[in-house]
Amino acid sequence: MIHQFQNNGYSIVMDVNSGSVHVVDDVVYRAIPTAERLWQAGVRDAQTLAKALAAEVPEAGQAAEAAEAGQAAGPQAGLKGAVPTEELLGAAEEILELAGAGALFAEDIYEPYIDSFADRPTVVKALCLHIAHDCNLACAYCFAGEGEYHGRRALMSFEVGKKALDFLVKNSGNRINLEVDFFGGEPLMNWQVVKDLVAYGRSLEQPYHKKFRFTLTTNGVLLDDEVQEFVNREMSNVVLSIDGRKEIHDRMRPFRGGQGSYDAIVPKFQKLAESRNQTNYYVRGTFTHNNPDFSQDVLHLADLGFKQISVEPVVADPKEPYALREEDLPKLKEEYDRLARELLQRRKEGKGFNFFHFMIDLSGGPCVAKRLSGCGSGTEYLAVTPWGDLYPCHQFVGNEDFCLGNVNEGVLRQDIVSEFKKCNVYSREKCRSCFARFYCSGGCAANAWNSSGDINGAYELGCELQKKRVECAIMIKAALADEEE
Repeated sequence: MIHQFQNNGYSIVMDVNSGSVHVVDDVVYRAIPTAERLWQAGVRDAQTLAKALAAEVPEAGQAAEAAEAGQAAGPQAGLKGAVPTEELLGAAEEILELAGAGALFAEDIYEPYIDSFADRPTVVKALCLHIAHDCNLACAYCFAGEGEYHGRRALMSFEVGKKALDFLVKNSGNRINLEVDFFGGEPLMNWQVVKDLVAYGRSLEQPYHKKFRFTLTTNGVLLDDEVQEFVNREMSNVVLSIDGRKEIHDRMRPFRGGQGSYDAIVPKFQKLAESRNQTNYYVRGTFTHNNPDFSQDVLHLADLGFKQISVEPVVADPKEPYALREEDLPKLKEEYDRLARELLQRRKEGKGFNFFHFMIDLSGGPCVAKRLSGCGSGTEYLAVTPWGDLYPCHQFVGNEDFCLGNVNEGVLRQDIVSEFKKCNVYSREKCRSCFARFYCSGGCAANAWNSSGDINGAYELGCELQKKRVECAIMIKAALADEEE
């Protein structure tokens, strides 16, 4: 499968199955569709391919004829200048060389083995501990319903948390590295239990030959020097919730009394980011229908000094006034393009920053399991409520149809686990023909469920934005490679 696109002056050809990415000239770019068809038909000779390109690719053929006649190629040629016959031959040779090396028109090597892959033994490697089903903010778009998850307010006890960590150790098999995210609501509303559970986790490491990687997601209201010192000592990563510009943030993330929270948290977040040497954290925002110009919020966060930034599209009931709509897509895609260009410009000026959705590894990338099945929700990754119930992930919490069991008895609904285990880029019909499938791994199961009623469905608006982000990320890689040459 081939995907072609042009962005910021670059003509890019992606070979989906091999993961190869090629920055090409106009001639090769125009020739690829015909070359792919002929390669699949068995053509392996450059002369034959070049003749076919001249005959079957109107732009190339017209340009070549014009060149041979000594005429300038007109606009109808569709290429930059005339394309002489030898250039078509060169393009054919280049394409065939790449195809022969498996970097173009590659076969899909994963699908034949997907059934056996889905049957592989899995272990639990990560927990999202809902340490607090309570919050001191009233964010308009919160899927947790002000921290309650549409249920009751509750704080996780140390006893429940201990059982959760014991469950993780017991069900992690031979895996050494384990991950625990303290989540909410607002985790700092149950801070003592967070500290106690970190200490308990550390006590399990040596006897069970495990290593815990703790993370924390916070709105920052209760962040102080004592929290910062502990977080910097014990937390591998911290997620700091802020939506960008003051007016945008305060509109969507107010205190319960209605006043905005921007001024209360920004200095704390800046201090924490600096104390971590601008690494191992993210400021994480959400954009909505209210701020389709979200690139300005990303740049605002960069102007505040943050180097690790993630601003993501809201997922909401379409009836909500702040929900993203199909008519927002052209503007949102333009914003990603604008942000990509600005990111490159700022790097040149020595003011660079990382934008989470533009960070992509073209050389190694995620392992096969990640490429095919994503985050591992419902199998390798589980969420734990304050009273110890287990769910596939935090976004399923509160939906009793997806309750897997509890920390006392373990996983009781193996049928649900089996469904999540089978969830991959081939079980999702729309992913089969999507060029981005090995980058997004099929997307979020919760978003698919909420939008289509099926974890193997698709959240189509999210898919469109994901595809745009992948294209921008690859263009950035091409531009950075250009700078190194």
